[in-house]
Amino acid sequence: MPDHAHWLLELGVACPLPKVVELLKSASARHANRALGRCGPLWARAYHDRALRYEDDVIQTARYILGNPLRAGLVQRIGDYPYWNAIWL
Repeated sequence: MPDHAHWLLELGVACPLPKVVELLKSASARHANRALGRCGPLWARAYHDRALRYEDDVIQTARYILGNPLRAGLVQRIGDYPYWNAIWL
């Protein structure tokens, strides 16, 4: 997505969600800034999370996330999106 990201993560006990988000944001910002020849902040400071409970359907959630580029009109088919594949599908 051009203006946000969706990540479906399984957290362990060693690293809490705020730290995982910090690591993801900092690493991806470094790579994006390097690729774009720029520097400075890339992500907003805040983030929104939603915890999946045992009764939630992980496959349905993964499919919803992967359908975003199609719903946004970025691609004609989900398979055309370069990051469409996931272990849950």
